[in-house]
Amino acid sequence: MDILDLFYKGGPAMWPLLVLSILSLSVIFERLWFWLRILTQEKQIVDRILDAAQDNWQVAANIARLASHQPVGRFLYAPLRFPKTDAETFRLALEATAEDELAGMRRGEKLLEAVIALAPLLGLLGTVLGLIRALRAIRIGDLGTESTAGVTTGIGESLIATATGLIVAIISLIFYRLFQSFVVNQVKVFRKAGNEMELLYRQSPPDFSNSTSAIVPENFTPPRKPGKTKVSESPEPPNASN
Repeated sequence: MDILDLFYKGGPAMWPLLVLSILSLSVIFERLWFWLRILTQEKQIVDRILDAAQDNWQVAANIARLASHQPVGRFLYAPLRFPKTDAETFRLALEATAEDELAGMRRGEKLLEAVIALAPLLGLLGTVLGLIRALRAIRIGDLGTESTAGVTTGIGESLIATATGLIVAIISLIFYRLFQSFVVNQVKVFRKAGNEMELLYRQSPPDFSNSTSAIVPENFTPPRKPGKTKVSESPEPPNASN
């Protein structure tokens, strides 16, 4: 049976189910691309920053700044942006940035929750409406005759909406749970990396107040100061008459 034929036979409830399925698929594909970029580079970024922090905090800050396109890079770079910090400020910077990054990782979850809740209900509503149409055509005198043969067909077609709603909800639920597991794993990664970074800080606190090499962009050339001329090595002697 053709998909379009099934769609039209499902009744008016198929249109909102179509909208919900498009929204759910858009969130799923966007989140899959988001997590694919994170999970393939995250461990390498964390290892490079922590290894550099053991020897030189300025190099570690520069690596974290260059990796700021990744959530874990922004997380580890947060306390290294300041010229000089104490242990409490260092921890607060990590915690505040972790909350922001984890909130961004949960983007789209509310939409998936709405699809999971609404899709089965819309499918059930479409089935109920189809049953009402099918049973309305039945007459008591026609029971057991060939005129009621089409009623069973109408009841079967009305169940298409329920099946569609369940399929949309099940697929959305699978990816919703998958994305939640990724977020839980990120909490563990952030906690471990933050604890290791704080331990390194307590052993040898960084001090960027006398150097800006950790925050200077690559290939940076300082501009010349205007109005500054070259001074001759031997100044002109004063006039003897004076």
